[in-house]
Amino acid sequence: QVQLVESGGGVVLAGASLRLLCAVSGRTSTTHNMGWFLQAPGKERGFVGLINWSDDSTDYADSVKGRFTISRYYTKNTVYLQMNSLHADDTAVYYCAAGTRSHDPSEYRYWGQGTQVTVSS
Repeated sequence: QVQLVESGGGVVLAGASLRLLCAVSGRTSTTHNMGWFLQAPGKERGFVGLINWSDDSTDYADSVKGRFTISRYYTKNTVYLQMNSLHADDTAVYYCAAGTRSHDPSEYRYWGQGTQVTVSS
């Protein structure tokens, strides 16, 4: 089992930055990739980005490239999602997940509870 807990969400103005955290615990040896996803009201869960647990390679959705960065803090088993230049379309619940290297949320077995990000214009 892998447990994931997100934090860091909030309400910000357009153009601001926000950093989300995902604390990872449990059988982290089985963790291969950590993904970030978002879900806006009435929409399906969408891919934001991922980081590979072994080599720290990353992959991002086109909509966030150049604005969002995923990184990992090794000793504390924490994954970060740094979000810059936020705009209203980024408003959603953000989830971290552990699974295979994929943009498809169904490929991820473990999920956090999500953290709300609201960007006001």
